[in-house]
Amino acid sequence: MNPIDLFVPPAMAQAAGQAPGGLFGGGLGGLLFPIILIAIMYFLMIRPQMKRQKEHRAMLEKLGNGDEVITNGGVAGVVREIGEHFVSVEIADNVRIRVQKGAIANVLPKGTLKSA
Repeated sequence: MNPIDLFVPPAMAQAAGQAPGGLFGGGLGGLLFPIILIAIMYFLMIRPQMKRQKEHRAMLEKLGNGDEVITNGGVAGVVREIGEHFVSVEIADNVRIRVQKGAIANVLPKGTLKSA
């Protein structure tokens, strides 16, 4: 046994006239594997993310004055004013902050902040 064989395996010759076979051999079978991978990525990653984005947009469209919300930063408060891109959230008596609409993570059920 040659020590080089540990790093570089010896080449095995194919018989003449044999086409490379196997499950994903040449031709159309070679395209099958990448197509299957793209389909799996679409159904496991892309489609659920698009669904979450659609639900978040619908939640922001239904947002109204008096709704109790929590932001991505964890600040909870009551919506007092809604603009095109920003929302004014009252976090304490006469303490209001302006946050982007996209920063609203969830709309809480009514009365959640009073009980806390």
